[in-house]
Amino acid sequence: MDSNTNDPDRSVTVWPEKLYTQQEVDSLLDQKGKNLPSQEKVVVEEAQNADRQERRENKTMEGLVRKSNRILTSISSVFPFDIFPNVINVEEGRITIITRHLLSSEVHSVDIKDISNVFINTAIFFSQLVIISKTFEENEIKIRNLRPREAVYIRRIIEGLRTFEKNQIDTSHNTVEEILAKLKELSTTEIVM
Repeated sequence: MDSNTNDPDRSVTVWPEKLYTQQEVDSLLDQKGKNLPSQEKVVVEEAQNADRQERRENKTMEGLVRKSNRILTSISSVFPFDIFPNVINVEEGRITIITRHLLSSEVHSVDIKDISNVFINTAIFFSQLVIISKTFEENEIKIRNLRPREAVYIRRIIEGLRTFEKNQIDTSHNTVEEILAKLKELSTTEIVM
């Protein structure tokens, strides 16, 4: 059955096309691939590989952007004892320490992979977190006047992220809540103070 349309300039004939199922399309493509000369097959395969590589790179880039912009947790030193409270932001790939002074502040970022150790020094009421870095010029960053419970929590999160980094576990597709839950499961060892 064909259909004619009347156009003043010319006449167009339209035939209804056959609708193919996905299986039929795959079969036709396989047959076409078998009938191609070997050089054309190579060109088609290279184009397909380039397309796959581009999609993989885009997915990796999206994961890195998502991963770099998420703060998992943040703590700060206790205000009355520290007039200008310091802040520790733990992101998936790095730790950011903001040290405040009277009219200025310093920001240090340390990649998780560059942290060699994390210590907690505890006094009567407060704790001090010491982060040992492989690359930082002074080699250690000290944050004082933290609540002991928060210091232990942040240390566990950092140690868990170090384990993720060491084992090359990609967390870019997980939510912050899922990552924190896995990190808490990972470090269930009780710390005695």
